[in-house]
Amino acid sequence: MTPRTATLIGLTAILMWSLLSVMTVATGKIPAFQLAAMTFAIGGLVGLLTWIGRGEAAKSLRQPLAVWTVGVGGLFGYHALYFLALRFAPPAEAGLLNYLWPLLIVLFSSFLPGERLAVHHIVGAVLGLVGTVLLFAGNTSGFAPGAVPGLIAAFIAAFVWATYSVLSRRLKAVPTDAVAGFCLATALLAALMHGALETTVWPETALQWISVIGLGIGPVGAAFYAWDIGMKRGDIRVLGAASYATPLLSTGFLIAAGFAKASANIAIAAVLIAGGGLIAAKDMVLRKR
Repeated sequence: MTPRTATLIGLTAILMWSLLSVMTVATGKIPAFQLAAMTFAIGGLVGLLTWIGRGEAAKSLRQPLAVWTVGVGGLFGYHALYFLALRFAPPAEAGLLNYLWPLLIVLFSSFLPGERLAVHHIVGAVLGLVGTVLLFAGNTSGFAPGAVPGLIAAFIAAFVWATYSVLSRRLKAVPTDAVAGFCLATALLAALMHGALETTVWPETALQWISVIGLGIGPVGAAFYAWDIGMKRGDIRVLGAASYATPLLSTGFLIAAGFAKASANIAIAAVLIAGGGLIAAKDMVLRKR
């Protein structure tokens, strides 16, 4: 697999994650950790189904403790912190702090062997950040002192996801099949958190069930396998900068579904984020075939 192909596969994860908000809204009032347990279990099953006919795939679970710590710590740690952020802090502010992770991925990639961070990578990532700030502008309303723990959790979550993503590159020898095990372990931990903190609420309609299954197959399933391939074999700097398209596309899908309204801020943010992504991907876009 060429780096270009791996990067394109990684970009599909960004597209799938942009559906996360609208599909989550469609699941109804299922508690956060219960929804995580259900969808990560489905996501793990998606990975296991790809093992059919490949008996050697099960060997991918035989990894050192450090690998499991990175994998499960990244998936469960990030989502637990983000859910905590949404519980205590206003969604807009929490989301804005959380979306530091694309910029952090671009910056952290400079510490990887053989990776070179060029000016256009930084410019692209910063433009994406500015576009994201503009996207959230007008939706912020300040925060009470009680929101501080949630804001801190959102900030740490950004570092957790960026660290997990970049360390995936260092663990390039670990097959993507192992992500199925990370998803199942995350589902178990989320179920334990649900049992301790939440009251079970099952989907009430066929649409809600379909949305839960869809989340598990796509944004909380296939997306993590695609992201793993992109991080390990693709252009990590391009993927980091392009990740700012997630909140923009997510807002677009919410508008299309009638859950949000279009605005001038969104249009300007679209130009900044798209432009930033193209600048960061300059080498890949202009590469001679």
